[in-house]
Amino acid sequence: MRLLFAALALAVPLTAAAAPVACPDAATVKQVNACPSMEELKYTFDGYCGDNARLYNPTDTTCETFENYRKLKDIALWESADGEFANYLSCDMAAAEMAKARPVKISVSQKKGLTLLRCDYSNGTYFVHRTRATCTLPAEGACPADGPCVAQCE
Repeated sequence: MRLLFAALALAVPLTAAAAPVACPDAATVKQVNACPSMEELKYTFDGYCGDNARLYNPTDTTCETFENYRKLKDIALWESADGEFANYLSCDMAAAEMAKARPVKISVSQKKGLTLLRCDYSNGTYFVHRTRATCTLPAEGACPADGPCVAQCE
């Protein structure tokens, strides 16, 4: 029995083939959690902005007004249909507005051992795919106007 498992393990190639990873179609992304209510935002504004350290930080304008705070915290998680790409978007983003966007740029970065594959869209939003695989991009990183925006990951 052990010999069978050893033979099967040797039959599996040691290097994985590169697989294409495409930016999600904006028409198929969806909001997966609810936006906070206005009451929740007001309550957390009082707690978050009640910290004196934040009040005396000249570079942090979040707590100057409730509207500044709302822009930062009134967000919800959105995902691609397959759940591979995700980002937190403003609750002001309408699904119809997101559906009209198209990918315009693709980029790759590394963070703490993860590869982050980022797809930027024409409406200023972006979605990120996190993986341990190594990804390569088309030379320029720009997405074609008439086709999918794809990276090769292995």
